[in-house]
Formats: sequence, C-alpha cells, structure tokens
Amino acid sequence: MKKLLTLCIIHKDNKVLLGFKKRGFGEGRWNGFGGKVEQGETIEDSILREIKEEAYILPTDLRKRAIFEFTFEGNPEILEVHFFSASEFTGEPQESEEMRPQWFMEDEVPFSDMWPDDIHWFPLFLEGKNFKGKFHFQDHNTILHHTLDILE
Repeated sequence: MKKLLTLCIIHKDNKVLLGFKKRGFGEGRWNGFGGKVEQGETIEDSILREIKEEAYILPTDLRKRAIFEFTFEGNPEILEVHFFSASEFTGEPQESEEMRPQWFMEDEVPFSDMWPDDIHWFPLFLEGKNFKGKFHFQDHNTILHHTLDILE
C-alpha cells in the first residue's frame, strides 16, 4: 500500500530554507516543506498548499527533482515522496503552527538534526541533479539499506 507525499526545499544564493518540525511525523527535526497529498489533489497542488500552510510562501519556479520510496521494518506501507526544489517565491517565510523556517548556508546544513537519509541525497540536490532513491529504515534513526540513482 502506497501513501503519496511531497517535499520541497527552497535553495537560493548558496542557502537552503528548512523548517524545524514542531509537531507530528518528524517532530524535532529540520526538513523541507511538504506533506500528504489529499484526496482529489494533484501532487503539484499538494506541495504548493503545504508550503503555503507551513511557511506562508508560494514558490514560483517549482521543479520536480526526485522520487523517493521510504519503508520501515515491520510496516508494509510505502511512503512515495515526490521531491521538488524552488529558488523563487512570493511572500516572506514565517513560522506556522507546524514549522519554524530558517535559512542555512549550504555548508552548514544541520544533518545531525535531520532525517538520516538526507545526508545521502542532499549533495545530489545541491549539484542540481535529478534522482530517485529507496530507503529502508529499521526505525526513525537507522537506515538498513538504500539505493540512489541519478536520472538523466
């Protein structure tokens, strides 16, 4: 059984905009913005809605960059995450109930306070590559195995 999700990282002038998750899945970690694709919603509509709800901005140059599949030991559900990036947006990033946005320099991304898969694919993202990946977790902190492939 698959669950459709979205994720977007804003990347501009050697900086990335991440959000500190204040509640729910991933609480206490820095992450991009995104979430569940709602019934009747396209993936693109979902990511725009989520970014607006979480950081009060609207990307104007959304680019699809990757598809991830995340699985967890003992759970048959596959989390299919459609990953986007953007560099231009309208509005100013602001804290919401769910996320506290903050800019980080590319070389200061707080990997120790992020999902453990991020350190594997983030360099590809920063290099402008498109890719796909599969990550199988034992728990929320331990990756048992993964694959990453660059897409042409």
